Amino acid sequence: MNGSGVLRLAVSSDGALYEPTLAFLRDCGIGVRRTNQRRYTAEIPSLPGISVLFQRGADITPKVEEGSADIGIVGHDRYLELSREGGDTNVVIESLGFGHCELVVGVPDSWVDVTSLADLVDLSVEFRQDGGDLRIATKFPRLVERFLLGSGINFFSLVQSSGTLEAAPAMGFADIIVDITESGTTMRENRLKTIVGGSIMASEACLIGNRRVLAADEKKLERARALVDMIEARLESKEFYSITANMKGEAPEEVANYVLAHGDISGLRGPTISKVYSQDGQGWYAVTVIVERDKLLGAVDLLRQIGGSSVTVSQPNYVFQSQCQAHSRLT
Repeated sequence: MNGSGVLRLAVSSDGALYEPTLAFLRDCGIGVRRTNQRRYTAEIPSLPGISVLFQRGADITPKVEEGSADIGIVGHDRYLELSREGGDTNVVIESLGFGHCELVVGVPDSWVDVTSLADLVDLSVEFRQDGGDLRIATKFPRLVERFLLGSGINFFSLVQSSGTLEAAPAMGFADIIVDITESGTTMRENRLKTIVGGSIMASEACLIGNRRVLAADEKKLERARALVDMIEARLESKEFYSITANMKGEAPEEVANYVLAHGDISGLRGPTISKVYSQDGQGWYAVTVIVERDKLLGAVDLLRQIGGSSVTVSQPNYVFQSQCQAHSRLT
């Protein structure tokens, strides 16, 4: 699917973000339909006019930067490493809620005296005094160099590698490594350890976009707005719960005022009150409030205390605010 107006969304074709990205889009109600696993393009049936491009994770940021793709889903660590300063690309939604990992320093277990970043500072000086540099294997030279210099480590050399980094110290072409890890298991299995202060950044999947390309095509921008609106509303919904309880009262206004008197259960804008036509003919009303996740149990308890019964809780599929914050970042 090509042509002007078609929004091109780049996603990982393999690796750690491939399946989670597709699962995330399905959860947002914008699932991807890929007719053949060997095809590198797909579509989103619920949002016509969007072409999904499957790319290597390392290629997504450059593709969006150059305008070969309009938006993309990529690890925040890769974006910061590969994005061009002062370029047209920016982060539209920083936290998509999956792909969590950490960029950390890994040193050999045998270095028993090296347990903190301060120890590594001293060690780098010792290497220089002996006529060498601390050799660091990494796939993130830009982030690593900035971190090391900011931490007072001035004597080092970076060894870029596209292969498995954990074996670098054992093979002898690097002294330590800096790599991403989810649990640290792979490092431990390769006799490497993390050190205090050696975490460079925590990362997760984010959505990026090329403002220049989108601003030049109204159809693309409108399709991008629809996409990010769905994603943002789905993410927003995970922070709220809808609570409904039955309460007795003479009139809906009486019930509403009673609930509003308890601020912790008044919800985002106030309660919704509707009449319950019960068999006993008494004045029953259904009270519905929307509360933040961390206030759920407290709100349920308060509703019980003020006479609420048959309390039910559900989570909305989407919460659309008055304005889509992500849309403003597209432009």
